[in-house]
Amino acid sequence: MSTLDRKIDFAVVLSVRNANPNGDPLNGNRPRQNYDGLGEISDVCIKRKIRNRLLDMGESILVQSDEKRTDAHRSIKDRVDANELVQEHAKGKKANKELYADAACQSWMDVRSFGQVFAFSGTDVSVGIRGPVSIHTAVSLNRIDITSMQITKSVNSVTTAKDPDKKGSDTMGMKHRVDFGLYVFYGSINTQLAEKTGFTYEDAEKIRESLRTLFENDTSSARPDGSMEVHQLYWWEHNSKLGQYSSAKVHRSLQIALKPDVLEPKSYEDYEYTVVQLEGLAVQQYEGL
Repeated sequence: MSTLDRKIDFAVVLSVRNANPNGDPLNGNRPRQNYDGLGEISDVCIKRKIRNRLLDMGESILVQSDEKRTDAHRSIKDRVDANELVQEHAKGKKANKELYADAACQSWMDVRSFGQVFAFSGTDVSVGIRGPVSIHTAVSLNRIDITSMQITKSVNSVTTAKDPDKKGSDTMGMKHRVDFGLYVFYGSINTQLAEKTGFTYEDAEKIRESLRTLFENDTSSARPDGSMEVHQLYWWEHNSKLGQYSSAKVHRSLQIALKPDVLEPKSYEDYEYTVVQLEGLAVQQYEGL
């Protein structure tokens, strides 16, 4: 497989209904909002979901969440230490930054896609890898309404020896959700960085499929099945490494606006979607799963 030989830009349109797409731990886990009241989903959260989808596809992933991990390693360092190809260039006279980085990119798809910093004790190599795939923060098109409810956990977690029939005290908490929001995020794949990490066109196709199916197997109490949905994936493949247009101009070519008779959006169908055609650059559209 040869490295990627064309620049790629993309955009994803998704909706959230009665779910918390990305809670803010510094704000009581309320859905993220910017100062204009628009909802946000961080790029880190989106990359986590992409990694999970790639894991489902059978790809080798370095940064795994504990509940999704596919091996016995409980940390990134453990996973790196167990990789013989990488460790061959980590210590002593054989320590080599370039070969270490090449081995890491060959071993894990998320490293050659998003990059990674390797700076662990016990090695003679410290490496920072820049990945070709960049993801923007997802932002809602309109202000979001957040509903909060108080919840009670009424379960006996532990049986006390003194009085086994005694009921445990209830635990109080809060749960937050976005009533409805239409979000858009953008991204690009850079060919110069792809050459350095060995990222291929086949890798790009796997990223595309992970974006199209982003919320498959992503169910939780905060995001029930069907509450988050990818509606459209817009995919632009340029005819050169540098691309015919800047990513900013390509991303702006997707224009989304409320329909004239809609005052308060309640669904994906309340918006109109237009792609301004850029000369010599066609857009491919894929429906979400």
